[in-house]
Amino acid sequence: MSTLKAKMMDQIDSKTADLYRMVMPDHLCPYGLKARYLLKRKGYTVNDHWLESRAQTDAFKAKHDVRTTPQTFIDGKRIGGYDDLRRYFGLSIKAEGETSYRPVIALFTMTALMAMALSYAVMATPFTEHAAMWFVSLSMCVLALLKLQDIDKFATMFLNYDLLAKRWVPYGYIYPFAEGLAGIFMTAAILDWVSIPLAMFIGGVGAVSVFKAVYIDRRELKCACVGGSSNVPLGFISLTENLGMIGMAIWMLVRPTAM
Repeated sequence: MSTLKAKMMDQIDSKTADLYRMVMPDHLCPYGLKARYLLKRKGYTVNDHWLESRAQTDAFKAKHDVRTTPQTFIDGKRIGGYDDLRRYFGLSIKAEGETSYRPVIALFTMTALMAMALSYAVMATPFTEHAAMWFVSLSMCVLALLKLQDIDKFATMFLNYDLLAKRWVPYGYIYPFAEGLAGIFMTAAILDWVSIPLAMFIGGVGAVSVFKAVYIDRRELKCACVGGSSNVPLGFISLTENLGMIGMAIWMLVRPTAM
């Protein structure tokens, strides 16, 4: 039994792979580094072959009839590039254009932690009503920031479903500024007469637009909530964003206490 175990351990220890990747003075291939890390993580000894010039790289591609580097070989068999290597190990590959809730999960997790940190700094406890309020207002600020990174892309995607933007195109360009301004005023607890109606208006129009597009018209669209380049599906998250703004405005109306 011990001999068999020793043989198996020797086989594991003897796993080797040949990796060919670009390492040039003006270019270090990031996927080559990721492939090397993945191979080592899987217990392989990596024979790391550097392609140190464009001519050397082109010659390698021609010899193996491949279009890209890095390229990995295991037991003399070509596995392929980084994505192919992930498939070889049974790891997931994100398809082009694949929808994902990861951006909004990351955003709301971070703004929740920011709100609790702010609450702790001001009131010595992370769990307060103000933390909930800051969570919404800080989320509005960050969402506005993401939209403003490429406002033209956002406005174009927004036109797919927002009822007001369809009637008046400039609203798509105004929306991120309005959302960000309301979020800043709500975080600072100032100018309620501006922030409350602003949040009620854009949140109300947004909620009706999303509900109609998704739950009445049954359209499958990408949400513009985290910017125009996102692959977040339009639906519950988008509706929650708008309802959150409305809820924040109502909360401030019924409990207009100073921060």
